[in-house]
Amino acid sequence: MTYAPDPADGDATPAEPTANRRRLGCLLEIVETLVLTLVIYLLIHNFVAQPFEVEQSSMEPTIVAHEYVLIDKLTPRFGDYQRGDIVVFEPPEGHEQGGIPFIKRVIGLPGDTVTLENGRVFITPPDGSRVRLTEAYVALEADGRVSPTQPRLPDGQTEWVVPAGMYFVMGDNRTQSQDSRVFGPIERDLILGRAWLRYFPLDRVGFMGRPTYEGLPGGDATSLLPGYDLGGSSATIQVSIARS
Repeated sequence: MTYAPDPADGDATPAEPTANRRRLGCLLEIVETLVLTLVIYLLIHNFVAQPFEVEQSSMEPTIVAHEYVLIDKLTPRFGDYQRGDIVVFEPPEGHEQGGIPFIKRVIGLPGDTVTLENGRVFITPPDGSRVRLTEAYVALEADGRVSPTQPRLPDGQTEWVVPAGMYFVMGDNRTQSQDSRVFGPIERDLILGRAWLRYFPLDRVGFMGRPTYEGLPGGDATSLLPGYDLGGSSATIQVSIARS
């Protein structure tokens, strides 16, 4: 007597490789998605924008410790940094602080002569006249006066000529800032990018503006983005937050 095979048993064998292929296909899709996400993240992080937590007080009151800013890495590839830009950079050799990048404001451009005199800052551009900087962003003293900009080293150096390809930077909190008064002008290659947007805390979200420096080349450039008035040290978009 001949028995026909059970149809259910015959269908089970080819179903297993099909299910395995499906599982393998899903796994490959997940891996591809993760790799693509990682590649996009690395491209954006290294070439377009990078988040940065400020861990120093040297830029107060413009930027305070534990605020988060977005570093613009893209536009500096197509042009130079400008006077008044807030930049994030790797500390010069011998001035590292646990691998934490510095954040300061560009004061002197290549070719400028930067002079400190009676607590004030003067810039002499190449083939130009000496101009005193009006710096509304500098931190105030307890009595409400603008904090004077004094030398930070015992030798009392008060004048620097900024070489080609370098920038003279200082923090807005002049009495608490280790900057070019200590380590001199910094090389452009050390700069990671320009602080462009403060995105945390939410009640201080805003674009980081470039101030006006009357009497200096490019001194009338007050806006980084069309449609925004960024004439001060920063333009803050106030955000209403419901607090319990």
